[in-house]
Formats: sequence, structure tokens, C-alpha cells
Amino acid sequence: MPTLIIDQKEREIIRELQRRKENFKIETISTDFIIQGQDQEKNLINIGAERKTQNDFLNSIIDKRIIHQLIFLKENFTIPLLIIEGSENIYELRNFHPNAIRGMFASIALDFQIPILYTKNHKDTTSLLLTILKRLEKPKKHVSLIKKRKPLTLKEQQEYIIESLPSIGPTIAKSLLKNFKTVKKIINTKEEKLQKIPKIGPKKAKKILEVIDSPYSD
Repeated sequence: MPTLIIDQKEREIIRELQRRKENFKIETISTDFIIQGQDQEKNLINIGAERKTQNDFLNSIIDKRIIHQLIFLKENFTIPLLIIEGSENIYELRNFHPNAIRGMFASIALDFQIPILYTKNHKDTTSLLLTILKRLEKPKKHVSLIKKRKPLTLKEQQEYIIESLPSIGPTIAKSLLKNFKTVKKIINTKEEKLQKIPKIGPKKAKKILEVIDSPYSD
């Protein structure tokens, strides 16, 4: 079962969780929230979240506190999150240059690569934390790399399989199938035979066989 740990200073969230009769732990921690769970392979997932009101976020830009907090999240958690709480226009809250705010948002997204989650108030933040907690309880779905489309004919399926090989387009796929007759013969062929097909040189043939022959690593 995933565990939600809340820093003792987050009194609003603690009261809201108690009101909802949810299970959680109160500790003195170096960030606002920690959610611990496991993935399908039983590896530990450690989520660290920093909660800021819009005004506190602006203050943390001025005193550079946000930078130290982001570094801490990045270095100590498998999944770092920043929660910004409030429903006002952040660019109109204070006499603050908009580009300074935009620059910080860009830095968080690009330099730190930390997701920013927005909530309206402490109740909304509480609901978000509980949603993340429930998300960890569900088995993670594997996303297919193949785009779903209408059922293919046998000929189209054969072409589709060969087109999935490196640097193989429709024309070369058809050429390979015409020469080798079956998908199995293409898969089992040697590099020098592949090179004899028009538009397949040594480099392309090597890449194709690398995909076919390399062991799968999960």
C-alpha cells in the first residue's frame, strides 16, 4: 500500500485529511509531502512534492529559495513535483516582471524537468495528493508503441512488419518481400544478401540485423 507522509507544518492539509478520515503520517521532513509506493517490478517509487501558494512562489523567486528546493527534490526523489496553489492571475499579483516568472517556469520545466501541478486551494491540493496515492495503487498500464488502426489485410500486415525495420519505407519493404517472398526469409537472411536489394547498403543492412539479432532487454 502506498504511504503518504506530510510535514508537520502543513496544518491545512493535515486538518483536511483528518476531516476526510484518510490515512497518512505526520513527520518532520525536508519537503512538504512524500508519497512512497512500488511499481509492478516492486521497485520503490519515492515521490517528493513541494507545495507553494502563488505568493510564496513569487517570494521564493526573489530569495532564490525555490532553486535550492528544486535541487533537493531532483536529487532525493524518483519523481519530484511542484504544486502551485491559487486561482488568481499570478502575473498580476505583485509588482513583479512577467518575464521573471516566465523564466522560472521555463527553468523548472526545461532545466530541472520537474512537473508543475496547479491547484485552487488547500482542499484541491488534498484531493490531488489522494489522487496520486490512488494512482499508485493501480497496476501501471503498458502503452503500446504501435498506432492502432483498422484491421489490415495479410499483404498489408506483411508490409507493415517489414516497414517497422530501421530506414525501411514502403518501396523498400515491397522490394524485400518480392525478392524473399516471406517475412520469415527476410528475418533469417544474411547481411550480404540484404545488401543486394536496391537502396539497401552495408550501413542499412547492419542496422536491420542489429534489431533482429540483438537480445531484448526490459
